Amino acid sequence: MLGAFVNAFRTPDLRRKLLFVAMIIVIFRLGSQLPTPGVNVGNVRECVSQVQNSGVYGLINLFSGGALLQLTVFALGIMPYITASIILQLLVVVIPRLEALKKEGQAGQTKITQYTRYLTLALAILQATGIVALARSGQLLQCDLPLLHSQGITTMLVMVITMTAGTAVIMWFGELITDRGIGNGMSILIFTQVVAQFPASLWALQQQKGWAVFVMVVAIGLVIIATVIFMEQGQRRIPVQYARRMVGRKMYGGSSTYIPLKVNQAGVIPVIFASSLLYLPALATQFDRSGNSPITRWISQYLVRGDHPLYMLLYFLMILFFTYFYVAITFNPEEVADNMKKYGGFIPGIRAGRPTEEYLQYVLSRITLPGAVYLGIVALIPLVALVLVNANQKFPFGGTSLLIMVGVALDTVKQIESQLQQRNYEGFLR
Repeated sequence: MLGAFVNAFRTPDLRRKLLFVAMIIVIFRLGSQLPTPGVNVGNVRECVSQVQNSGVYGLINLFSGGALLQLTVFALGIMPYITASIILQLLVVVIPRLEALKKEGQAGQTKITQYTRYLTLALAILQATGIVALARSGQLLQCDLPLLHSQGITTMLVMVITMTAGTAVIMWFGELITDRGIGNGMSILIFTQVVAQFPASLWALQQQKGWAVFVMVVAIGLVIIATVIFMEQGQRRIPVQYARRMVGRKMYGGSSTYIPLKVNQAGVIPVIFASSLLYLPALATQFDRSGNSPITRWISQYLVRGDHPLYMLLYFLMILFFTYFYVAITFNPEEVADNMKKYGGFIPGIRAGRPTEEYLQYVLSRITLPGAVYLGIVALIPLVALVLVNANQKFPFGGTSLLIMVGVALDTVKQIESQLQQRNYEGFLR
């Protein structure tokens, strides 16, 4: 991997692309540290030091690189865009108009991307309004110190507009990286925000538990990273043979290829779904200020803290469910079988049409199970470590952050290597 980066910097056009990405990342991180107008920075920092990343906004704070709880310009981070993308992907299956746009190719995908931008801005306005309202009432960080200099409506409007504009700028940064840089822009920005908190988590663990535990955690973390890389690269290749066919005076087909079915076909989306739903009960308890309701006490005991076995079991089962659900809506065996039949393709030993669809569905259901179990285990690593070590600081190697870091890093390195091969093709004599 390091060799690929070294060779990329030796190539002038790739070096310009990498430096452009680095410049965007630096500006992005500066915006994540710049406070929103009207925020009392001193009080916010003191309150953040007391609560750390606990509470119902832990997942959003993860994707904002810690900017959410500090109420910065980029406080919302990339989370509104992620939510909008997931909603559009689900609506494509439900709404025929969106499904027709998806089948139109590049023009239809451009239209869906435009809808995603509009929905992102709408979600950013809602989230910014909610966060500013919680900060104004003092419930965002559960702190007695005032987080804002003024409680007026004008201050709230300025903060909401600033955070929404920050989300729009983040979308623009992501598209710039995709068009003029290397890799997927949004993924790289998510990677940047997650990695930004990683050194602080490790150092906090060292200060709390000492160097012996720190070295042991790093060693275990390297083993977990190697395992995650192995699973992320794992795939089942379904061989496909295309028959020869005459079109006019030219002969087409006769080639062999394969359909790659990844073990982790759903990526990190099931973990995000499960985490978001498990935050809803904790969010509901905040509306009961007295806390005397039996339902509120039960939720506070079992579903708020992540160290209870019931919470872990629900988390694991929800990840299993959402993995199968997301794979079912993103990979359509019927559509794949129809496309293969249309272009004269077939799986050796399997008849085209309905038998091919059933075979693909069978293989997909079998390969999704280990992928779902793998996702559930990786997501539970921080929670289990929290119970075993009995620390206030979560285990850094695991959960959503590790899956994002490894997945984005692998994808970016692959794109760099593919561009290097295009520029330094050695030929068949090598």
